[in-house]
Order: sequence, then structure tokens, then C-alpha cells
Amino acid sequence: MANLRDLKGRISSVKSIKQITNAMKMVAASKLRKNQEAVLKARPYANHVDQMLRILQKKNNYTPHPLLIPINPKGKELLIIVTADKGLCGSFNSNIIRFSQKYLLTQPNTELILLGRKGFDFFRKHTKHTIVSSYSGLSDINSLLELHEIRKDIIDLYNSGVYSKVSVIFNEFKSAIQQNLVKKQIIPIVPYEGAEVSMLDYVYEPDEMTIIEELGKRYVNVQLWRILLESSAAEQGARMTAMDSATGNAEDLIDDLSLLYNRERQAQITTQIIEVASGAEAINN
Repeated sequence: MANLRDLKGRISSVKSIKQITNAMKMVAASKLRKNQEAVLKARPYANHVDQMLRILQKKNNYTPHPLLIPINPKGKELLIIVTADKGLCGSFNSNIIRFSQKYLLTQPNTELILLGRKGFDFFRKHTKHTIVSSYSGLSDINSLLELHEIRKDIIDLYNSGVYSKVSVIFNEFKSAIQQNLVKKQIIPIVPYEGAEVSMLDYVYEPDEMTIIEELGKRYVNVQLWRILLESSAAEQGARMTAMDSATGNAEDLIDDLSLLYNRERQAQITTQIIEVASGAEAINN
């Protein structure tokens, strides 16, 4: 009977795990809907601010603003890597880490800012690149104001003249089952490559430098906000998919263990019947 007890215990354990993974799937699905709505609302605003600055850069090449023109073209690259704080989301974190590792092998003159605990836990042990700073607890960002410290840190570092550019690697949300790995340069602004820019002169109030300065702060804030929203939505989509797969695997395992349990129980009952019949036959003889 020990074997039956073991099987019964395993079935009970797998059923408990199934309940947990199913609950995590439901929670991830709920967060995904919320984050997806936030991403769809943030994209147009972020894209418009981006486009405004890129057009200003193309129209005003003489403006020596650090967000528009590299301060030190031969400096280091400051790379921001965005991962999750938690696991159990499939290959979400491992894909970013693997992609970042491959890129860093070709870019030795790069320093890191890590957003997310999983990225920090990995790179503090497995990279020779300098980690300038790290942040966690950003998956539930609800306001641009919460990014003030990170934005100030990034701009101050770039304005120091040590870095030639600031780039970000993150998972862009496409759907619940698809995320795209993206590497994007955010500072200095990438030149506008859209339609022909109007040659009309702009009228600035109060003045051009002040407008670009304020718009630049908003740009960095909005880009970080959008990137974190994209990453959070992609994380929840990956977690929902992973937990759905785990729940399905648990159901299959429960079926297999139940079948094995029934076979073992049937075999033991058959053995007991044979023993009783053999004993009765021996008594009669």
C-alpha cells in the first residue's frame, strides 16, 4: 500500500500546483488587460513627442543641445536593460538577458543601468561591464512622476560627457503570446526619417532652447514610461501563457498519475483476491 500512498500524495501535490498556476494565470490575464489599455493610450503621446523633437532636430541643426547633438561622439554607451522583478514568465527574462549578453560581447565600452531585479541579479554575477545603477519595483508604475529620479539620473549621466549615447533593450508588447525584443537609442534623438519636413520657420515662446529643454525632459520621461508599460504588458502576457501551459501540463500529469494509481490499485486487489482464493482452496484440500 506504500506505493498507492505515494501516488495519492503526488496526485494531491500536482492538484495543489495546478490551483496555484491557474490562479496566477487569471491574475496575469487581469493585469494584462489593464496594462494593454495603458500601452495603447501611451503610444500615440510618446510617438508624437518623439516626432516633435526629431523634427526640431532636423530643422535646427545649429542648436547645440545635448539631447539633439552628441556631447562626446567617442564616449561610452550607456545601456539600459529592462527585465522583470519576478520569474515564472516563460522565457521573458532569459531572452532579454541572452540578447543583451550577445550585444555586450561586441561592445566592451558600455556601462549598464538595470531596471528590474532579474536583470540585476544576473548581471552583477555574470558581466565585467560596470553597473552604474539599478532600480526595481517598476512593474506597477502608474504615473510619470514616479520616473523623475530615473530620468534625472539618466540625463545627469549623459550630460557628464562620459557617454556618447543612451540606449534601451526591452520587450515590446505585441500580443498575449508575442513580444518583440527591441534595442532603441533614446539619447541623443535619432534624426527624423519620415516625410519631408516643412521649411517654414517656427515661432518659439519663450525661446527655442527653453522649449527644447522642457520638451527633452518630457521626452525622456515619456519614453521611459512607455518602455516600462510595454515591458510590463509583455511580462504579464508571457506569464499568462506560461501559467496556462503549466496548468495544462499539470492536468496531463494528474491524468497519468490517476491512471497509474488505478492500475496499481487494481493489481493489488487482484493479488488479494488470488491470495484469498488460494487460501480457501488450501483449507478445502
